[in-house]
Amino acid sequence: MSEIKITGSNSPQEISGIKLEKQCSSKGFDKFMREAINEISNIQEEAERAVKELASGGDVIQAVIAMEKADMSFQLMIEVRNKLLNAYDEIMRMQV
Repeated sequence: MSEIKITGSNSPQEISGIKLEKQCSSKGFDKFMREAINEISNIQEEAERAVKELASGGDVIQAVIAMEKADMSFQLMIEVRNKLLNAYDEIMRMQV
């Protein structure tokens, strides 16, 4: 059997003018999650403002869009939480 040679490197390289940015940032996971939760909270507050504006004669479509955006962001947050809990449970079941 002939020898297999691997050329190149395993590290990503720049492709035709597209610069690779570092995927990892200096902030930790907890800071990332806090920022995400704060963003979802802001979206919820925007939806509440849109509903209050609707009660005082505001645009129905804007209120519906804001409520749906808030609902979708909240559902996404719940799904992320569920995935994190499932991952934690799986790690805890691992034998050392």
